[in-house]
Order: sequence, then structure tokens, then C-alpha cells
Amino acid sequence: MQKPILRTDFQLPGQKDVYKGKVRDVYNINDDHLVMIVTDRISAFDVVLPRGIPYKGQVLNQIADRFLEASQQIVPTWKIATPDPNVMVGHKTEPYPIEMVVRGYLTGHAWREYRSGKRQICGEPLPEGMQQHQKFERPIITPTTKAHEGHDEDISKDQIISQGLVSKEEYEQLEAYSLRLFEQGTRMAREKGLLLVDTKYEFGKKNGQIYLIDEVHTPDSSRYFYADGYQERLDNGQPQRQLSKEFVREWLVERGFQGEEGQNVPDMSDDFIEQVSQRYIELFEQITGEPFQYTESEHVEQRIEQNIRQQLEQLK
Repeated sequence: MQKPILRTDFQLPGQKDVYKGKVRDVYNINDDHLVMIVTDRISAFDVVLPRGIPYKGQVLNQIADRFLEASQQIVPTWKIATPDPNVMVGHKTEPYPIEMVVRGYLTGHAWREYRSGKRQICGEPLPEGMQQHQKFERPIITPTTKAHEGHDEDISKDQIISQGLVSKEEYEQLEAYSLRLFEQGTRMAREKGLLLVDTKYEFGKKNGQIYLIDEVHTPDSSRYFYADGYQERLDNGQPQRQLSKEFVREWLVERGFQGEEGQNVPDMSDDFIEQVSQRYIELFEQITGEPFQYTESEHVEQRIEQNIRQQLEQLK
């Protein structure tokens, strides 16, 4: 099993600063471009787990690359180039302080809220009598705040506008982009035998232009069900076959961990790490229809740095 990429510590030409997120190391180049390195770190319940997942970063980056390319038909994206399997280089924007979460099905966080008795999420009313994993009549948008630390919080459209986080005009543009992106992602997933269940989109602004930023339709930002057998499983009250990070969350919950204070992350065995890695690779092959190309496992950091430097030279 390849040694996972857990952190990078490069000094790149024009580097102003570096931001280490839950999964990504993001290098600011001259306040104009970003170099985003997708590591093999994995987070759940807003906690970075102690062990990394081999090839996870490559999977996320290469799926995002394909969907960002397709998304250009709808909205400009931050991506300029993908010089390495784990790296994307693009525009540095001023991010909007919210995430646009689009849900097509009553699953995950939405289901947990519904099961607790709530019939409204982020100002969106939910009908009575729904069951877990049931499809909504239409996709709904349930935005969240963007927390640098801790948990993102649900927020409504009215709250976003009244608090001045985003203007009404721009928020409605983000809504329109998000629904069109979800429609496109749903269509592309269906072509590969998958259902796009829910996802999140992030946007930024540069020189007055809105850009789609960060990752798109990856298993870290999205949830997928297999289309085959979906209705039968729903009718019988059975769990759906899914390709997402949700099974990691479920594994943690079963062992008493939900990211709450005082809880300890359960031990992640080599077998479990291998299982998670294979699930990510399975999603890559399912969503792209292509075999996964394993990158060489030695001197990974040197390869990444060399490819980044070559790309930065081309941007001068």
C-alpha cells in the first residue's frame, strides 16, 4: 500500500503564504494564483482523522478536474491547469463566506434533522411522511456558513442576505449556477449508473467575475447512490448502495465518534484504510468510466514540486 501524502512544506516561486485545510494545502502565489495540493488526509465530522488514505488525493483531484472542465459551460471556474495528479493551479479569488449545498434526496444531515422532527432546513419546508433516501420533488438548496475551524452551520437565504454575507442579486446568481451545476452533475452521474444525491459548491469573485472554486462532484463534497436497485431498496427500507464518504462517517458513529468534545477517534486498521482507499478508487472508475492510473509511489513530494515549478514558469 502506498504511503499516503499527509502534508507538504514547499517554498515555491512567488509564494506569499500557505493555508493548510482539512484535506488541501493551498499555496498563494503573488496574490494572483493558487496552487492547491490535494493530500491523502481524510476528515469526518470536521475532524481530520489521524491516518491518511493512499491515492485519495489523486482521486479527488482528478475527478474535480473533469467536472471543473465540464462546468465551464455554465460558469467560469478557478482552474487553469492540472500539472500533477495531486495538484491544481488556478485563479485566486475572494471566496464567498457560504457553501451552496444542493440536495436531491433526503439523506445524511438532512435526514438526521428530519428524523429529529424538523420540517424545515435553511428555510426550505419539507413535507410530512418522507422516508430516508427518498428523492425530493425538486432539488433544494440548504446553504451553510464556512467555518475555518469547527462545524459549518446551516443558514437560510434570508439570513445570508440580511446579515450582508452576500447581496441579494449575487446570491440569486449563485443559486442559479448551483442548480444548473447540479442538473449537469446529475446527468453525468446517471450516464455512469449513479445518482448524484447531494453536493456542495463554493464560489469566489475576482475582478468582478464570479468563479466556481474548490472541488466539484468529488466523493468528499458529494454523495452518490447506485441507480440500479435504488427504488427496490427504498421500497423495502434497505440501505442504499452508495459511493461517498458517508460509509466512513457511519463506521465512526458505530464506534461512538461524531466529532464531539471528549470523543476519541477509533483505531483505523490497515485493512480499513485499504478498504477506504479502494472505495475512493471505485468511485473514480465508476464516475469517469476510466481505469484508475496508479502513480509511482516513491519520491512523490519531489514529483509534485517539480511539476508545480514547471507550471508556475508557464504562468509568468
